[in-house]
Amino acid sequence: MTGLYIHIPFCRQKCRYCDFVSFAGAQRYIDDYLSALDREAVSYSSQKFDTLYIGGGTPSMLSAAQLDRLCRMIMRRFAPISAFRESTLEANPESLHPDKLRVLKEAGFSRLSIGLQSFDDAVLKRMGRIHDVRTFLKAYEQARQAGFDNINVDLIAGLPEQTEAMFLKGLERLALLKPEHISVYGLQVEEGTPFYQEGVRSDEDLLRSELEKTHFSLQEAGYVHYEISNFALPSRESLHNINYWQNGEYTGLGPSAASYRDGMRSTHTADLERYLHLVREGKPLTDFSERLTGKAKEGESLMLGLRMLNGVRVSALQRRMFDAEINDLVRRKLVERNGDLIKLTFEGIFLANQAFMAFVGPFDDDKCS
Repeated sequence: MTGLYIHIPFCRQKCRYCDFVSFAGAQRYIDDYLSALDREAVSYSSQKFDTLYIGGGTPSMLSAAQLDRLCRMIMRRFAPISAFRESTLEANPESLHPDKLRVLKEAGFSRLSIGLQSFDDAVLKRMGRIHDVRTFLKAYEQARQAGFDNINVDLIAGLPEQTEAMFLKGLERLALLKPEHISVYGLQVEEGTPFYQEGVRSDEDLLRSELEKTHFSLQEAGYVHYEISNFALPSRESLHNINYWQNGEYTGLGPSAASYRDGMRSTHTADLERYLHLVREGKPLTDFSERLTGKAKEGESLMLGLRMLNGVRVSALQRRMFDAEINDLVRRKLVERNGDLIKLTFEGIFLANQAFMAFVGPFDDDKCS
C-alpha cells in the first residue's frame, strides 16, 4: 500500500501547543500555494497511490472555491478521489461549513478528521483554539447531514486546567456521538511553543491515569484500541496511518512534507516562501534525506510496527539483530513475545517510548552482520 499526503500549512490562529509547520495570517499565499502544489504534483503523477490524506495546518480554512480547486488538481494529476481506498481531510470546527462539506463530498472524500481537542470551552480558549464546543457539535452534525459516515475526532489528554473528571466527561460525550474513529493524544509540550514559554509541562501521573481510563472507557463503548493513540469502531481503522506504521511507502507534497520511497526518506523545506520560490524555479525541494540500512532500518520497522497493539512479526534478520533487546523488554514487562510475534504489554502501551528506545540508533552494524 502507498500513501499520498498533501500539506496545507495555513491556519487562522496558531494553537498554544502546536509545533507543526503552519502559518497564521498567511492567507494571501493560498492561491499561489495551490499553483505550486499543482506544479509539484506533476513530478509524481505517474505514481499510483492507495490512500490520500490532506493535513495541516487547517485544510478546511480554504474557501469552498479553493477546496474545489485542490480537489480538481488531485483528480487531474493523480486519480479520482473516490478511487482511493481511503481519502481523508483534516478540519477544524469553526471552518467546516456546509458549502465546503458539499465540495468535499461531491469530490469523493470518504473520511473527515475533526480537531475537537477538548469538550470544555475554557480549556479550548486556554489552548488557543478558535472554536467552542457548540461550534464543534454543529459542524459534526452538518458533516453527518452531508453524508460523511467515516469521521475521526481528535482529543488531547493532560491539558492544563483540565481535570481528569472534565476529560473523562468529555470523552463520554464524544463516545455517545459515535464517530467511527477517535484519536486521543497525550499533551506533548515542545520547546518553542507558547505553552513551553509559559512554563506549561505535562503532569505525567495525570496523563497516565487519563490514558488508562480512555483505554477501558472506549473499549466499553465498542471501540477497538488498535494503535497507541487510536481507537476505531470495527473495520474503521485509518488505512493511511496503518500504512505508515507498517513501514509502507508514502509521498508528501508541500513544505515540511515527508516522503519514504525506495528505502529513501526525505523531507521538504519547511519555509513557505522558499518552497514557493523553489517550485517556481524548478529546483529540488528536499532539505533532508537519508537511506536507512542495516540495524537502523530494521529497528525503525520494529519500532513503527510496535505502535500497533496487535504487534509486529520479527524476521530472522531482526531476531539476530535485536534478540537481546527484545528479551530485555520482555524481562521489563514492556513487551510480550509469542513465537515471532512481539507486542506491547498493557504497561508497555503507556511506556511505549521506553520500549522504542531499544530500536533506535546509533548502532554498530558491524556487530550485527
